[in-house]
Amino acid sequence: MSEKYQLTPVEHELMEILWKLGQGTVRDVIACLPKSRDLAYTSVSTILRILQQKKILTAVKAGKQHIYKPLLSKDKFATHSVKTMMKHIFSGNSVNMVAYLVDKNNLSLEEINTLQELLESKKRELTK
Repeated sequence: MSEKYQLTPVEHELMEILWKLGQGTVRDVIACLPKSRDLAYTSVSTILRILQQKKILTAVKAGKQHIYKPLLSKDKFATHSVKTMMKHIFSGNSVNMVAYLVDKNNLSLEEINTLQELLESKKRELTK
């Protein structure tokens, strides 16, 4: 599998559905789209085939249809995306990235406490 997990917004939208479903046909994916989202069957089918060519999905033929299943986990995609963003936007500096996120978001006291707990837990883990 390629280490370049570049997804267009529509590819990402369809992958979110397949990550949630675990696997599915074109019709399954279309059924999970918001009612206001107007994507034709042929468009969804084409995008899923592109994702298969990118080796992000696998497909098994079942009668006249294909059942698509993610090869790329959502966690692996998220890890790759965050690392790429950190590398390109923050010169690989995770402290600068976290500082930016904390500074630019209106965090509630509860969210700040949760972040502190996460940091304390990580600190304890590293000092063992």
